[in-house]
Amino acid sequence: MDFQLSEVQEMLRNSVQKFVSDNYELPSRIEQQKKGMGYSEEHWKTFAQLGWLGLPFAEEYGGMGGDAVDLMVMMEEFGKGLVLEPFYPTVVLAGTAINAGASSAQKERLIPGIVAGEIKATVGYAEEQSRYNLADVATSARENGDSYIINGAKSMVANGETANYYIISARTAGDRTDDEGISLFLVSADAEGVNGTHMKTVDGLRASELTFDNVEVSKDDLIGDLNGGLEILKKVATNAILALSAEAVGAMEVLYKDTIDYTAQRIQFDHPLAEFQTVKHRMVEMFTETEITRSMLYRATMEVVDGHEDAEIDVHALKFLVGKNGRFVGQNAVQLHGGMGQTEELRVGHYFIRLTVMDSLFGDTNHHLNHYSAKMPLPEANDEAVQRPFRTAANL
Repeated sequence: MDFQLSEVQEMLRNSVQKFVSDNYELPSRIEQQKKGMGYSEEHWKTFAQLGWLGLPFAEEYGGMGGDAVDLMVMMEEFGKGLVLEPFYPTVVLAGTAINAGASSAQKERLIPGIVAGEIKATVGYAEEQSRYNLADVATSARENGDSYIINGAKSMVANGETANYYIISARTAGDRTDDEGISLFLVSADAEGVNGTHMKTVDGLRASELTFDNVEVSKDDLIGDLNGGLEILKKVATNAILALSAEAVGAMEVLYKDTIDYTAQRIQFDHPLAEFQTVKHRMVEMFTETEITRSMLYRATMEVVDGHEDAEIDVHALKFLVGKNGRFVGQNAVQLHGGMGQTEELRVGHYFIRLTVMDSLFGDTNHHLNHYSAKMPLPEANDEAVQRPFRTAANL
């Protein structure tokens, strides 16, 4: 696939590369994730000064007017450094919801603050029973005059501890798993009745379990149309998958390159490990799986931006490949580093853990395989001219 970045995108990539190179050596990352909120406020201010926090927002609100391709460029470089700052929950998750459904007044209220680094936000979409079903919403929002009263809970809300605002899904009509009847609401983190249990996740980031006990919000805090929140959530999920996949490709690139460097230096039986044929084959496979995933990332991202009819199918294929190939690259990087691959002092283990966590966000490998298969059924047994769909997707 011939994929050429624009001059502006090249400049963006170079600036993020320099930031990661200067600030994200592993010891610095480990030190930062263990103190305070788990990331650097100074780095966050730098993000704002460089304009990164305004990347997907319209210029009229102070943004840069970028799209999913621009976010892909940035997230791939973030993946190479395992960046800790809450760019993903604020700009990707909340940013997508705001762009897709917020009113002009809401955008004027939120976007300038996000761009300036003064407002952090996130999206609460998952509940303990919902698994990967965005429509499985037990949290309720009851109309009460000029307001809504919200009751319920949200699980594993990314960076919930540091967010100023939550955009949460709540049921305003229908039964728990109905597609219709879901609405999105903007909730201030310090609103009365909002409580959270905050935790460090296994990949060194932060998440929260949030509860809403008779939380009152204005009707002006409704994001999008009443009972029309699911379509916005689907857009959030699509952009989240693209961003996470770009981050995963960056992490996979670091893993195979670190493995190449290590096996060239590690001496066994008087020869570097890299000279052994089986090790060479394995590293070629790691490189190949990374590039296959990268190609699918480029294809799916451009199809989403262009509104292509196959975009949804290819997003499922992409997330499947991220889970499958990310596991392959991570496992082999750890194995070829030997016992060192499992130590905290070596970065390959950190990247493998992050890849494992990303596989579980917005649907794991099996979830997306099932959805892909449902949309692209296997051919009849006597149809010899058509290959299995996932064999085709995996070999793009």
